[in-house]
Amino acid sequence: MMKNNLQNNIGLAFLRISASAMMLSHGYPKFQKLLSGDFEFGDPIGLGATPTLFLAIIAEFICPILVMIGFKTRWAALPTAITMAVAAFIVHAPDAFASKEKALLFLTLFVAIIFLGPGKFSIDKK
Repeated sequence: MMKNNLQNNIGLAFLRISASAMMLSHGYPKFQKLLSGDFEFGDPIGLGATPTLFLAIIAEFICPILVMIGFKTRWAALPTAITMAVAAFIVHAPDAFASKEKALLFLTLFVAIIFLGPGKFSIDKK
């Protein structure tokens, strides 16, 4: 029983850290864009380009850092999952499956994190 629990917690840490590290590769360029003063961005749900950019940075840069360290993990994974749902089902809706596959994979990973929680190797330790 103890070994299985340890394996589960290592698996949860691996899931959190790897998914978040990969998401950071998408969020960091958006963060750099913001720092450079470039606020041009898509507006798929009608909020305006600048607010959408800010929300994307929160979802793809700030929240993955929180998920990676396991702080408020389930709540932090939610904006990322929502953003990936928008990317898959709104931004890439008319595209072929291959174009929306990455967003769907990220959506799946972050929904799994929401359901499973961070595990004991996290700040939350749940």
